[in-house]
Amino acid sequence: MSSAPRVFAPQIRVPATYIRGGTSKGVFFLLDDLPANAQQPGAARDELLLRVIGSPDPYAKHTDGMGGATSSTSKTVIVSKSTRPGHDVDYLFGQVAIDKAFVDWSGNCGNLSSAVGGFAISKGLLAANRVPHNGLCTVRIWQANIGKTIVAHVPVTRGEVQETGDFELDGVTFPAAEVQLEFMDPADDGEDGGAMFPTGNLVDRLDVPELGTINATFINAGIPTIFVNASDIGYQGTELQQAINDSSSALAMFESIRRHGAVKMGLIGDISEAVARQHTPKIAFVAPPQDYLASSGKTVAAGEVDLLVRAMSMGKLHHAMMGTAAVAIGAAAAVPGTLVNLAAGGGDRTQVVFGHPSGTLRVGAEATRINGEWIVKKAIMSRSARVLMEGWVRVPGI
Repeated sequence: MSSAPRVFAPQIRVPATYIRGGTSKGVFFLLDDLPANAQQPGAARDELLLRVIGSPDPYAKHTDGMGGATSSTSKTVIVSKSTRPGHDVDYLFGQVAIDKAFVDWSGNCGNLSSAVGGFAISKGLLAANRVPHNGLCTVRIWQANIGKTIVAHVPVTRGEVQETGDFELDGVTFPAAEVQLEFMDPADDGEDGGAMFPTGNLVDRLDVPELGTINATFINAGIPTIFVNASDIGYQGTELQQAINDSSSALAMFESIRRHGAVKMGLIGDISEAVARQHTPKIAFVAPPQDYLASSGKTVAAGEVDLLVRAMSMGKLHHAMMGTAAVAIGAAAAVPGTLVNLAAGGGDRTQVVFGHPSGTLRVGAEATRINGEWIVKKAIMSRSARVLMEGWVRVPGI
């Protein structure tokens, strides 16, 4: 006679919305909808979000979760009504590692920032009199990871968030409605390094065992970012994902640059600590304009862009450009003498168009120098966002 089958805890279901924001996708939650033990930071919350995404996954497919097995699609967002004066909602971003049981809370996702305003409106987090019947709804967002304000201008039609439109964003297959984002005071003045240029220099010399000594610009704006010249590391600046992501030696080199740069920026005390801080800093390489073939198959002509930029995210070359890294690009381009500014031709700039693997992107920023310190008060760019699915996400009882 067979023994009775084992009894396992049933799945729980949690209200959730699956949204594309910019060139990323993520699972969005209202804070109050999370299980009680996940409404506070800690192991229970991380365990829930890991299971939602399907990590850690040794197969790197996320077959048993909502993730897409790339840094752009392994993301989670928690939104709540804000009690902070002058803000409508608080936005917390969790970057979920693919092959490790790890959620990185150290930075923001600029792409998913474009979806927060619409999500907040649709979930009733703004007072009815704040939402126009037709027009743009301004949503003031507190980005809790980095302690910064983001202002989203969300199109509204007949009282509902307008998601469809003709705004095209390279790296996104279909057009949608444009959402303009303003990243206020994007330079990091918090615990991660103080000034916009944490070393006090526009260009530093960085020692990397695999390369020797190379030039680098370290900046805290949007997200801590390390910029290097493509030519210094053996690249053209026209590379697509396969050229980097299919090379284990290339990936190891970029991770070494990132780790040694993180120490130089004061983000970590020793390179060994970088393993627990995968989301930040970012590493990007820049080059002057030249023609190249984007991943979509279209030609990006040198005359269309001011410079070329490729950026790494969670250990892989990003298929387009992270929104926060775009803020860093805009801020660095606005300061004469940085590697980004020099790649764009130097001089005073209030906006740049840069080429990335999927096409081009425009970002604006104005920099001023006050008491010897460079300050950027605002960076501006446009994105789009669209709800893909809403309802409940189910995970085994935790």
